Amino acid sequence: MYSLYYNPGSASLAVHWMLNELGAPHKLVLVDFESKEQKSDAYVKLNPAGRVPTLLVDGVPRTECAALLMLLAERHPQSGFAPPPATNERAECVQWMFYFATTLQPPFRAWFYPHEPAGEAHIEIVKQQARRQIEPIWERIDAQLAGKQFFVGGKLSAVDFFATMLMRWSRNMPKPATAWPNIAAYVQRMRAMPSYVQTHRAEGLTDWLN
Repeated sequence: MYSLYYNPGSASLAVHWMLNELGAPHKLVLVDFESKEQKSDAYVKLNPAGRVPTLLVDGVPRTECAALLMLLAERHPQSGFAPPPATNERAECVQWMFYFATTLQPPFRAWFYPHEPAGEAHIEIVKQQARRQIEPIWERIDAQLAGKQFFVGGKLSAVDFFATMLMRWSRNMPKPATAWPNIAAYVQRMRAMPSYVQTHRAEGLTDWLN
């Protein structure tokens, strides 16, 4: 059984969702952000970055959302969430996972925690810059999804769990991801998945549902 250290709606959401879609037995361990439990000595021993998610895999703590999605896909090959090695689909899958983790997640971090990069006095400037980085990415993703049901190879993969979570994060921004038509249609399909609804209910989330 896996143990997932999570906080509702955070970067642990995609991992939780994949676990539910896989039907993989798991235990949820809430990390309380209000009390800054993620920075506690006990938690930092599991995840030195002091962030979620952390997933105990055979008793060993593993971290980073993108890495955990790829790990779960490989540990459960029957799901097909990781395309076969040395295929074009695998290369595309890995490319998108790294793109989201290195290009899209950082400006989201700046949007939600704008005091971190430049201090309290520059919050609005940081948020404006984050928005300028995020919105062109939706433009690229909207083009990627034109005429497609899923991101890679015409079937559900690890990329889709990650992408949908990041799209959800934009829901309260001035121009959310769903302002782009292909993304909006894609989101409708992903939110219709029973495992998506199951995950939201388990985390007590009531917004961004069909």
